[in-house]
Amino acid sequence: MEALKHSKYTYADYLTWDDEDRCEIIAGEFYSMSPAPIRKHQRIVSTLTGEIYGYLKGKPCEVYSAPFDVRLSEDTSYDHFIENVVQPDLSVFCDKKKLDDRGAVGAPDLVIEVLSPSTKDKDMNTKLLLYQRFGVTEYWIIDLDKEVVLTYTIDDFGRYPEAISLTDPSDVLTSKVLESFEIRLSEIFR
Repeated sequence: MEALKHSKYTYADYLTWDDEDRCEIIAGEFYSMSPAPIRKHQRIVSTLTGEIYGYLKGKPCEVYSAPFDVRLSEDTSYDHFIENVVQPDLSVFCDKKKLDDRGAVGAPDLVIEVLSPSTKDKDMNTKLLLYQRFGVTEYWIIDLDKEVVLTYTIDDFGRYPEAISLTDPSDVLTSKVLESFEIRLSEIFR
């Protein structure tokens, strides 16, 4: 891929790259998303997509699963200004003005990332800071190896305090964004 010839990338560069090579750009840096996730990862994403989609029927919010481009930038007026393009495993948007034909511009209300060995550090550090910076209300990190779910909810200061860690199969995952939504860890990791 010719993506590695520049030092900083933007959404304008991203649009010229081959669709077969899934990638993300964070702070202008290129991140490959290869290889494809393992089956357990995809099963968890499918389970959560189904549960959240069913919950959202008749409600104003919408859920999207990867690949779905989420563009985050202080200035989105021109593709060359956008230095963050991510594809969360799942994202929920309650403001339909953020959605367009190319994906979304602006912070989702909820982001869910299922950790893969190749993306673990990026999801737990780089993306955590990115989502906090752009005001993602809730961020769930699902560790499929340890069968743990970490939930972050932005506070009044625009920060993610320490994560709530759910570890027991009987623990129930709830959401500030998805009021009255509940799912047991045993259902996620079945």
